[in-house]
Amino acid sequence: MFAGTPAPALPSLRRLLASRHEVVAVLTRPDARAGRGRASAASPVAELAREHGLPVLTPVRPNDPEFVGELAELAPDCCAVVAYGALLKPELLGVPTHGWVNLHFSLLPAWRGAAPVQAAIAAGDEITGATTFLIEPALDSGPVYGVVTERITPSDTAGALLGRLSESGAGLLESTMDGIEEGALVAVPQVAEGVSTAPKITVEQARIRWDLPAQAIDRHVRAMTPEPGAWTTIGQTRVKVGPVGVETGEELAPGAIAVRKRDVLVGTGTTAVALNEVQPQGKKLMNAADWARGARLDGQGRAL
Repeated sequence: MFAGTPAPALPSLRRLLASRHEVVAVLTRPDARAGRGRASAASPVAELAREHGLPVLTPVRPNDPEFVGELAELAPDCCAVVAYGALLKPELLGVPTHGWVNLHFSLLPAWRGAAPVQAAIAAGDEITGATTFLIEPALDSGPVYGVVTERITPSDTAGALLGRLSESGAGLLESTMDGIEEGALVAVPQVAEGVSTAPKITVEQARIRWDLPAQAIDRHVRAMTPEPGAWTTIGQTRVKVGPVGVETGEELAPGAIAVRKRDVLVGTGTTAVALNEVQPQGKKLMNAADWARGARLDGQGRAL
């Protein structure tokens, strides 16, 4: 069985569907409201599964005895997991013969938790990767089957990096399933050193702190792109901020804004950064200088 919910899980599901393994069902989170109209929508994984005629399981509480019994009747040899979105308890973990194997987008034990890609970029890591491991009740602590590595570039956003990891990780997950089937893989306990956590990011944590150095702000904005989106307030307007330019050589007080003919600069704890694209609340993404002119910023202002 395959368990996953958002778009980054799709490459893995596609890879397993094309592999020698039989995907007997898909487990995903229930339909959720999305978009401006807040209409109920199926997860990306559910949509792909239905395109292939697979049974789609959407329990609200997967650890309830009713679903544990349903999974026992299905009797999967192994459950492959990519960003399913719920913690699994021992009763459920014990159903498949070979357990639940998770693809996690970090080099464990670094960045255990819901936001490993964002955490790696924000921390300034140069190397990250993906790990397959056997799920235990504790968060992302199980023994490891395999890893792939990926270099983080100076321009990587979380979206771009996650896109690459979801593809390379899909290959890792398939090879892990192959190795488990063949009896050739043995999970190795994670090392005790180097444990770090990456909990889910709140909207408030995505806010930009202009007193930080320009490089830290650059990493923060890229880590929050596209979700949940780095943001600040300018006047009475809340504005999402896209990746910034850091090689301005300009000095402004932290948060101070200078509107130029072709760019908009904001001061930091070191040198100013240049805003490239912004998204004022309720509007579309747009060029920062165009927005500043339309908003009639007078050449000076302050971001908070």
